[in-house]
Amino acid sequence: MSVRRLAPPEVQPKDFAFTPANLDWAKHQVAKYPEGRQQSAVIPLLWRAQEQVGGWLPEAAIRHVADFLGLAHIRALEVATFYTMFNLQPVGRCHVQLCGTTPCRLRGADDLEKICRSRIGDQMDVTDDGQFSWVEVECLGACVNAPMVQIGSDYYEDLDANSFNKLLDGFAAGKPPKPGPQIDRQFSEPVGGATTLTDSSLYQHNGKAAVAGAAGERGENAKKPGKSANVREAAVPKPPARENKTKPKPK
Repeated sequence: MSVRRLAPPEVQPKDFAFTPANLDWAKHQVAKYPEGRQQSAVIPLLWRAQEQVGGWLPEAAIRHVADFLGLAHIRALEVATFYTMFNLQPVGRCHVQLCGTTPCRLRGADDLEKICRSRIGDQMDVTDDGQFSWVEVECLGACVNAPMVQIGSDYYEDLDANSFNKLLDGFAAGKPPKPGPQIDRQFSEPVGGATTLTDSSLYQHNGKAAVAGAAGERGENAKKPGKSANVREAAVPKPPARENKTKPKPK
């Protein structure tokens, strides 16, 4: 992992404090931990501070969280610089996280990266209007819908150069498209619909469709629940083995 440093002093705000709502939220998070373990809340509190600032984590916010938890400043700084989900310099209002691992690369992430570089600039550059920035990230766990990006808290999947440009146009116009697959696809189902288990006879039960039967049958024909998997007969303990007290015969 490359060295992660704080943003230069000229872009750092002088101070930071949680809003009243975020302060209440932070106190609730700290209360989840046992007495003496409140410092374990450092990650969620840093995350909330980043959200409050607008997507990045200034030094003042890191110090504020450290003071709030009774941590040495360096300890909070160690956490913030270790986890790449914390952005240590300003980002655009629309911060594009481009998945650059193998499945997305094989499916066209290279084209998406070229668009990011041509429309936005280098990684972590912010456009002059403050609207866009981008960064390459490791696997975001949506490999079956590759290539994809994360913007804010949403995933935009099954992209190509054309749909990605439209996606950025939508954000620029203040009309972001619906998250999820950007093709005619439901979540991660096969493109074009189901290709296996399509024979309706597989779902027949007593001459009726299994789905309708399962939902509508009552009485004797209703499906009965089985035993819970964790219900077992108590094991019968074996008697302890007797010690062999027979003394060996002298030779």
